[in-house]
Amino acid sequence: MNRLVYITGASSGIGQALALQYYREGWNLALVARRVDDLSAWAEQQGLAPSRWRVYRADVSDIDAITAIGRRCIAEQGLPDVVIANAGISIGMDTAIHEDLAVMQRVYATNNIGLAATFHPFVGLMRERRSGTLVGIASVAGIRGLPGHGAYCSSKAAVFSYCESLRGECRPDGVKVVTIAPGYVDTPLTRENRYSMPFLMQPEDFARKAYAAIEAGARVRFIPWQMGVVARVMRLLPGAVFDRLLAGRPRKHRQGER
Repeated sequence: MNRLVYITGASSGIGQALALQYYREGWNLALVARRVDDLSAWAEQQGLAPSRWRVYRADVSDIDAITAIGRRCIAEQGLPDVVIANAGISIGMDTAIHEDLAVMQRVYATNNIGLAATFHPFVGLMRERRSGTLVGIASVAGIRGLPGHGAYCSSKAAVFSYCESLRGECRPDGVKVVTIAPGYVDTPLTRENRYSMPFLMQPEDFARKAYAAIEAGARVRFIPWQMGVVARVMRLLPGAVFDRLLAGRPRKHRQGER
């Protein structure tokens, strides 16, 4: 029997690249997205065997919807071996603008509550089985706050802490929790950025490295490794030095800005 991977945010970017990587490694796919027609068309274009993939429609920020889809996946395909909570959004905000508080709420609902809701249907059953891997997609941006990026940076900082907490809870029962922290990957999420993006990766290169890290059961893995070095340096920088380095850096654009 092929192993089963469950991936949210699978209709584009790194989610789609991860889906293809897992398929090529012989896994069956349970793919979750809002744009299921696009995702199904992509799978057919790639020539994926129909018996090895299913697509489910859900918005991870809708707790009832995403937990129901998890239960449906278990009923139709069985309990996954790996669950990747990949769905996420990145929107700039300005705290001085009232409507941007709703932007922050939306980012948290997707990147944090949506991540926990994605895991929810599987955690208890994986513990009972005493095997399985839960993967949270964080970001190097979660290490320090960046101008205009308060919602995204803080949401990804929370992913690190949440996954660390969950790892401690699940370890005694044989369930692994892996945190993957991408640097800059060439996806629709990053193409509108107005600042330089060092060590920019192609999605397929990221997916190969992420697959290897998940298979190895890494606790936390920065991809590419160079961004791991950057992250360690950023952690160690005194606040005053970090503030000077950011002086003049373009802020993340707000929704609708260019």
